Order: sequence, then C-alpha cells, then structure tokens
Amino acid sequence: MNKILLLEDDLSLVNGLTFAFHKQGFDLTVARTLREADAAWAEEKYDLLVLDVSLPDGSGFTFCQKVRLTSKVPIIFLTATDEETSIIMGLDIGGDDYITKPFKLGVLCSRINALLRRAKAFDGSETELSSNGLQVRLLQGQAFKNGQLLDLTAAEYKLLCLFLHNPNTVLTKELILEKLWDRNENYIDSSTLTVYIRRLRMKIEDDPSNPKMLLTARGMGYKWNVLA
Repeated sequence: MNKILLLEDDLSLVNGLTFAFHKQGFDLTVARTLREADAAWAEEKYDLLVLDVSLPDGSGFTFCQKVRLTSKVPIIFLTATDEETSIIMGLDIGGDDYITKPFKLGVLCSRINALLRRAKAFDGSETELSSNGLQVRLLQGQAFKNGQLLDLTAAEYKLLCLFLHNPNTVLTKELILEKLWDRNENYIDSSTLTVYIRRLRMKIEDDPSNPKMLLTARGMGYKWNVLA
C-alpha cells in the first residue's frame, strides 16, 4: 500500500481528498500546518507528497525544499494560481508536478498513480550508470559529478537516467514525455520539459550556456553526447 502525506489546511478539501485517496487504496496521513508536516515526515517514510502552496504558517515550497535535502520522493503541488512564475518556482525547487485549484479529484488521483508508476519504473536490475565523469547509483538514487554528489530533483534525476540509458541518440520531446510521463497526461508539456532540461544542464555542465553533454537537436529533441 502506497503511503501519501497530504499537507493541506482547507478542511473541506481534506475531507474530499481523504475519501478519494482511501478509495484508491492509499494509506493517507494528513497535516494541516508545516509543523504537523515536519512531525509526520520525521516519523514515517512516504511514497509521495501532496503539498498545498499556501498554508497558515508558511508555504509548501518551504517544506519541499526541506524534504529535497534528504529525499527524492515524488511531490505534487496544489496551487491556487496558474501563474507561470509560481509553477516554475515549484518545479525548480524539486516539485514533480502541479495542479491548479479547483480540480477534479479523479485527475489528481491519476497524476498520483502516474508519478508512483514512474518512480517504480526506475527500480531496474542495473545498479550504476556512468558517462562523461557522471555516475548514477540507481539503488541509492544518487548522482555524482567527478565524485561530488549532485543535488538533483526527482525529475532531473529521471531525465539524467533516461539520457544515460540512450547515449548518442536523439530523443524527441514526445519520446521523453512518453517515457517519463504517461502519454495521455497533457498537463505536462514541452515548455515544462524545457525547464527541466535547463535546470539539469545548470547542475551537470561545466558551462551551462554552452553545453557539451546534453545537446539540443534543433527541431527534433535532445541528445546525450558521449565525450571522447
């Protein structure tokens, strides 16, 4: 049974989500403040987090940043705004997805199930990937550059694994989205993928403005270039 931590202060929404999550067979823990979320996170291990952005004692962004110091658990943000700056901020600090209120409970459950499937899809038999001074330890969920641990979000980590599995091969945006996100989930688009690519380059390239490893194949997609 998948364990989910819900951080949400709206009681009516909590009640609706509790019913929907239990119907999906999820083991749900509810926190209505950052303090409650901190306590729940310290006591249990969760498979996925659903975080409201606006809370009585702070922001879900703050809790996400704290979680990302030690964990790559999938995170979905619930936001009351669809402003691009807010969405980009959520993705940049480690969120894997976002959904704007009001939303349909069935849509949120579908997104949760998709994230859980993707997380499990990377539990393959291989234990390590390496290329261009980068090393990925799959069992630990960690990536290193020249021996130094990289601070990657879950989405960035999955992207890096996908490219290392397909060296010197152009991957179309459509293929990347299909591999990392279910093909029918239109809420993830090429613009969001561009944000992930930019952030990954900033962490793995010596000069992100002139990438040598993660290349853009104009009009086609992206390619992992194995350096000589």
